Amino acid sequence: MTQDGWIPTRDAALERLEAFLPDAGVRYARTRNTDEGWSGDEPTGPARRSHVSGLSPWLTRRMLTEREVVAAAVGRHGSDASRKFVEEILWRTYWKGWLARHPSVWDDYEQARKNDAQRVSLHPGRRRVLAQATAGTTGIECFDHWVRELSHTGYLHNHARMWFASIWVFTLGLPWSLGAALFERELLDRDPASNTLSWRWVAGLHTRGKPYVARAANIAKYTGGRFDPRGQLDEHPSPLREDVEHPLEPPPLWPPVEAGPRTGLLVTTEDLAVERSELARLSIAAIAGGRPVEHSDPERESARMRAFDTYALDDGLRRAGRHFVVAPSRLPDGPAWLAAVVQWARAHALERVVAMAPAVGPWESPFERLRTALLAHGIELALTQREWDRLLFPYTDRGYFKLRRQIPRVTALGPEPVHDPGPAPSRIASTGG
Repeated sequence: MTQDGWIPTRDAALERLEAFLPDAGVRYARTRNTDEGWSGDEPTGPARRSHVSGLSPWLTRRMLTEREVVAAAVGRHGSDASRKFVEEILWRTYWKGWLARHPSVWDDYEQARKNDAQRVSLHPGRRRVLAQATAGTTGIECFDHWVRELSHTGYLHNHARMWFASIWVFTLGLPWSLGAALFERELLDRDPASNTLSWRWVAGLHTRGKPYVARAANIAKYTGGRFDPRGQLDEHPSPLREDVEHPLEPPPLWPPVEAGPRTGLLVTTEDLAVERSELARLSIAAIAGGRPVEHSDPERESARMRAFDTYALDDGLRRAGRHFVVAPSRLPDGPAWLAAVVQWARAHALERVVAMAPAVGPWESPFERLRTALLAHGIELALTQREWDRLLFPYTDRGYFKLRRQIPRVTALGPEPVHDPGPAPSRIASTGG
């Protein structure tokens, strides 16, 4: 199964990483802002993107980890030549850590997308503009092209995403939350923190009073002249403002899980390389994975996204099964997920379920409900996080440059310890619990 060149397996991710590594040094720094484009009649994918890595759909699910990608780039090019690539990888960590320390931003986004959708629906003019924007019929050629590319491929170059967001907010006058919701639904590499906070940054809400402005000359330059929307864009907008403060919270630091009672492993699309995590050293009696109702809503996720997650989860379960030499159970997706996890845990007489801690976003509520449901049966839910997050989240309270100063520590980490897999591939049992 493939999604326009992004095959949802770790093996495919490793192949793409190896193919891109020769370009992860000075060439990346020189060419990364150029959008090579999409002709409109063929799939796009990592193999067609020589200026960027194309690793993001795998990194989002941690089928590859930031740590191993950084280690590979530094190992190939050295710290200096790979610095720009490492900086860009660290942006993902910055957004995730910043949202973890300002979680009220996510709550506000969730409410804003509902309120803004209702307000737009009651205003005929704005309703018409929103329909044109989502259909790619605004008359702004570059924007309409990116709408089609997003719909057909589930991907946009990062520079195109910034231009798109700026045009959406300032030229079309649409609520940023609805643009973020569109990206959330369509992007294969959708990450709640990167997506939400990047839209806020463009709008001038993250760095207050400093919006990102899409300029026709910049678009023409970095699309190789394919587009030149002179006279069509608002290039002198006022930043958006909000009358709310988002309090800073301590970084969420989950300790390593120690050996203990009879333990089952729950695999989620938050982290699909558990065999390369600290959980890999535990004795595991049972393994299961599935996707809760929040991750099976067609209003929140495209069919392409749901299909990718389904196959990626299956791949993650197989690898976990090989490592722990346990046949994993594929639990049902949707509303039945919660009861199925509890039933699975009880059927295997588990005293503890371990999992990688969820980031701020759609996985938080399912985990909160799961903790309560398991506890009702005397089963503990023990969460942990990667050393990468424990090390870097304390530096994500303010601007990115505080985190960037940690690059020497990051490059000194090296890759995660490699654990030997079990002796044979395991089957995946489809089960209700």
